[in-house]
This record gives sequence, structure tokens and C-alpha cells, in this order.
Amino acid sequence: MKVLYVTSNFMCRLPSKYSLQFEGDASNGSVVGPYVTNKHSTCPPSSLHPFPARMVAIERVTDESHFQDVRLITFDITDSGIQYSAGDVVMIEPRNPADSVEQFCQLFHLDPHKTFTLKPNDPATPPPARLPQPCTVQYLVERYLDINSVPRRSFFQLLSCFSTDELEQEKLQEFSSAEGQEELYSYCNRLRRTTLEVLFDFSRTTAAVPADYLFDLIPEIRPRAFSIASSQLAQPKHIQILMAVVQYKTKLKKPRCGLCSSWLAAQSREKGDVYVPLWVKKGLLQFPADIDTPVIMVGPGTGVAPFRAAIQERVASGRKGNYLFFGCRGKTKDFFCGAEWEDLQQRGCLTFYTAFSRDQEHKIYVQHLIKEHGDVVWDLIQNKKAYFYIAGNAKMMPMQVTDALTSVFQSEGGLSDTDSENLLVELERCKRFQTETWS
Repeated sequence: MKVLYVTSNFMCRLPSKYSLQFEGDASNGSVVGPYVTNKHSTCPPSSLHPFPARMVAIERVTDESHFQDVRLITFDITDSGIQYSAGDVVMIEPRNPADSVEQFCQLFHLDPHKTFTLKPNDPATPPPARLPQPCTVQYLVERYLDINSVPRRSFFQLLSCFSTDELEQEKLQEFSSAEGQEELYSYCNRLRRTTLEVLFDFSRTTAAVPADYLFDLIPEIRPRAFSIASSQLAQPKHIQILMAVVQYKTKLKKPRCGLCSSWLAAQSREKGDVYVPLWVKKGLLQFPADIDTPVIMVGPGTGVAPFRAAIQERVASGRKGNYLFFGCRGKTKDFFCGAEWEDLQQRGCLTFYTAFSRDQEHKIYVQHLIKEHGDVVWDLIQNKKAYFYIAGNAKMMPMQVTDALTSVFQSEGGLSDTDSENLLVELERCKRFQTETWS
């Protein structure tokens, strides 16, 4: 830990990781350019060298009356060198909203237009790899410091070091103590209170924090991962994602928002081109190379994204045997890509089953469809060596679908409980049963 308490009013702390050496106004030529300036980099797209992909389309795919806002977003990756396959994920670097950046700079009395260079105070400490040198304060706060994350206990401990206000210092020390963790959870974690909001609550302490300690106090923004919802065989110049805009309420007045989804949803192409820094990573799902091997895909909600990529890829390769189980609330509310599935089924390229959970008195989910069409599922797995995939929310659905599948092993295959579990284990071992879930 950085902090050593000596008395209640005097503390000894280690030097900051870095010293910020300000160089003057950005308008004098030290301004850091936007992402688009990196478009012709010779480096392959990566976390250190993301590709600035132009957003070419952002379409809401849920009904305007539906409680959840889900977008199908298309990015142009022309000349990026990016290669991807079904099952891969795209990593996106989000930004803090402009009002948060402005508030943060006001709190710390920072001029967003000033430029600085970082000097490590320990020669063994390298400068942050993702931060350009020199850098503007605007760039640092907007694209690097995770000011909208929920702070950890160590944040309160370090913040207390700088407090000259007795009441604020006492509360910060309580939050950073072992005895104060229940109180900290109620104040911060339960309500999802952000770092910026905490800094406002302890404004007198915040004003006393040297800028040199920003890197010790606030973590780096993490990139967000999205399942790719398109195939490069079908759309060689594009990457698409299916994104739910995260927004929810706590007891705090201001709704909580997902950093990346809110930022992307707020972009408007009417104001000019929007460039989003991204790169591709291999995903967890791997699809069979054999052209004759069928695939069974269970993807309710946005869980259908990687399967849309797989279906597009397999159809473009002339592969049949594509089976999709999709679930949502209502056919007119959140039936993602419904017209696309119906067209593929009419062409004989897809067999799909739908569970619209709220379109009738009794709720129907994808696990019910697995049991209802158990004869088809068993025949595909046992006789045609099909692969079985699950993608979506990690709460209850994956286990319920898995239980439905083992139930099919028993009802259609005549297997015992033990043999059903053993078959599932064997399918998983040979990659014929795969899951990709998120919370």
C-alpha cells in the first residue's frame, strides 16, 4: 500500500508513479490529433495500435416502445488489415462523455487544452503504453482515466492522504479501513457511485490532490469486448456488432449508464464522420471446419450476435445444416434480424425456432424449444455429429438450456442421468458443446 498513517492529521506517502510536466497551450502545435490520424499506420490493429474505424450505420433494432434500446452498428474496416472469423470478438476503446470531462477538469483546476509529458519517478516504471507523448489533458481525461468506474477501497485510502478537511478525511479513512467495508459497500458499490461522483462528494480533498497522482488514483479505461455479428465472407469491408445500450436506475438521482454503449449510441453521423478505435481478438467459439457438420445455435437476445456471424459465414461457404434457436420478449418488440432469418429459411439455408416469451399467457423460453424439438436435436447430435452452442446472458439461461439438452438425451436417447452427464462432458471435451456467456 502507498499510505502510512503517522497521526490523524499527518501522513507519509510514497512518490507518485509519474510527474506531469506541462508544456503550454495545445493550440501552439502540441495538440494530440484524433484517432483518424492513425488510419494509415503500418502496425496491425491491436490494443496499442487500434484501427480508427468509421461508423457507417447505427440502427435501432428494437421497437421504439420497447424498454431496451439495442443497436446494430456497422464499422468500415477498409484498408485496416483486420481479418476475422465467426466467433471472434471486436475490442472497442470507449470515451468518457464531454460533460464528465468538463466536470473533472473543473474539480482539479485543470486546463483541458494544456499539454504535458510524463516523467516516471522510478526508472523501472515505463510510461503508459496507450498514452501519446506529449498528451493533452483533454485526451487524458476523455480517453484514458476511468472516471466513471466504481472506485475501489485503495482509491479512498490514497485520497485520504491529501485531505486537509477533518470531516472528509475521517470519512475517507473509515471507507479504507477493514471495519468500514460494509459502509463503503452501501455508499459506493450498491449504488454504483462513480469515481467522479465520489470526487464531487469530497470536493475539498479533491482540490488538494496534485495532478501527478492522477495515475495512482484512477485506473485506465478498459476496452469493451463485443461478439462480432457479421461475416467477413459476406461483408468483407465491415464489422457489425449487436449492442444493448446499458442504462439502469439505483437510488441515486442520475441513471447509471454503460460507458461504451452510451458513448456509441450518442454518436451522430449527421455531425460528421465518427471514428471508433477497435481491433479484433479470437473469441471462445470455434465452428467446425467440415462443410457437412451441422451446428445448433441457441442465442436469445443479443446472444444471437456470434451466430449471425456464423450463419452468414456458413451460408456464404455453401454450408447447410444451420439450426438457430432464438428467444426474445415479443415478435414486434425485439425480434433481432427477424426478416433475415425468415429469408434464409425460405432459401433453405437455415432452420430456426423462436420463443417469444411475452406474446402469450404462459412464458416460452429457448429451453422449452429444445425439449419441444428434442427429436431433431438428438438426431443432429447423435447421428449427424452436430456441434451445439449457447451464447447470451450468464444468469440462468445457459444452465437451463444445458439442463434441457441433457433432458433430451434421456427422453430421446434413452440415456440415464449419469450417461447423459457423461455425454455432455464428452461433447464439451471434443468442442462439440461450447458456450459464450457474459454478465
